[in-house]
Amino acid sequence: MDNPSKYHSFFSPHIPPEFLNYVVSIIEKNAVRFKISRPRKTKLGDFRAGRNGEMHQISVNRGMNPYSFLITTLHEFAHLIAHNKFGPKIQAHGQEWKNTYSKLIQPIIDCGDLPKDIEKSLLNSLINVKASSCSDVKLQRVLLKYETQSKELITLEKIEKNSIFSLNNKVFIKGDLRRTRFLCQEKKSRREYLIHALAQVIEIKNE
Repeated sequence: MDNPSKYHSFFSPHIPPEFLNYVVSIIEKNAVRFKISRPRKTKLGDFRAGRNGEMHQISVNRGMNPYSFLITTLHEFAHLIAHNKFGPKIQAHGQEWKNTYSKLIQPIIDCGDLPKDIEKSLLNSLINVKASSCSDVKLQRVLLKYETQSKELITLEKIEKNSIFSLNNKVFIKGDLRRTRFLCQEKKSRREYLIHALAQVIEIKNE
């Protein structure tokens, strides 16, 4: 992904059309290799600084709804721009990154083309910028409304305590809430895991 003439066709299946020109303008100003990756369990996107003259790389998971893809893409570009401006020794989500991310997000809020619930959640999130949309539970809850997932899936917070559910091919019993995660026990090993309240799971009702 190094040819600017291909950027519109590359991003158009993944980003709302109202914001396509904005994202293309950012990528054209910043030398980067952009990849769309298979879904990863631990992260939505990733920035890797180039070494020994290599080009920087950004990767974002495929399969997200367009608004989640847009916000994650801007999150990763904030890493790249902050790295280029302030150097490699800054904290990953320190003040330099927070300021850069806020500047990239503000135009998509100001244009008025976002759904109102996402616009409101983004405005609130900028008051205290989180490390990612996943760590901002209120924003993630709103973004989940725009996912087109299987009807079998439900967020963990919506099922009752002691309910049985499956996640990542394992079966769990739902326990108590610990801040933004539930303490759950895997049935087979009896090990306990903290699972995010908005994790999408399959409830097992006939266990």
